[in-house]
Amino acid sequence: MRRMLVLVALIVLAAYPAMTAAPGEKGAKELVAGQKQSQERPALPRPPEGSMVSIPAGEFTMGSQDGDPDERPAHKVLVDAFSMDVYEVTVGQYAEFLQSTGIRSPSDWQTMNQPAYQKRPVANVDWEDAAAYCKWAGKRLPTEAEWEKAARGTDGRLYPWGNDPPTPLHANYGKTGSNSHGTLAPVGMLEDGKSPYGIYDMAGNVWEWVSDWYDNDYYKNSPSQNPTGPPKGGFKVIRGGSWNSSMTMTITRTAHRRTRQDRQRAGLK
Repeated sequence: MRRMLVLVALIVLAAYPAMTAAPGEKGAKELVAGQKQSQERPALPRPPEGSMVSIPAGEFTMGSQDGDPDERPAHKVLVDAFSMDVYEVTVGQYAEFLQSTGIRSPSDWQTMNQPAYQKRPVANVDWEDAAAYCKWAGKRLPTEAEWEKAARGTDGRLYPWGNDPPTPLHANYGKTGSNSHGTLAPVGMLEDGKSPYGIYDMAGNVWEWVSDWYDNDYYKNSPSQNPTGPPKGGFKVIRGGSWNSSMTMTITRTAHRRTRQDRQRAGLK
């Protein structure tokens, strides 16, 4: 499920435990790195709310040699197959969770829970509440490795859409002003920003929680297969950048990492 107050959302990466996709099988056709999509391609119907996409088992490059110190070294990681939500968790979906469980609502819930915002991502969600939502939905938060593979695919791209510089057609970023929920874009609006597996809003809009504890040096000795992060830590990892990410978009690269210390609360994918 990132921002000024810092909204962090549920992208819930809600991933099911490994699904039975054959290793190497493509869940969606990947673009060649940097390839520009045709501006004349026909519009396709978007998947319905609640849809998930299968990410096949296989190896990808995690991290970046040219990024921040905590992104190094770039290294090969093998992850099992899993499924991830196509969209970030919306205010409307989170309202169902609150009504069903009676759990406390986010601090600015009255601002978020407006008729006009029901299709926008829920934000300002604590990690514990994000995990509780996933459990209620029969899912779970993704690991940091699963999130990065779902965002960048296997061709080492800089952004979910490829290597082309970001534009407002790719991501909701570079906004200024207050942290009003009206600054967020409804989920699934930016077709040009989809990941190679067809997942929306993995850059910008709201930060997204993953399951891992943060460790600045974790990549130096992390396992090469299904890494799950350090066994303990002080802060959880958030990924993907937000609506107020800078125009340079350095923090919405697929390899970029942040912590709860940097961004107090986030949302769900």
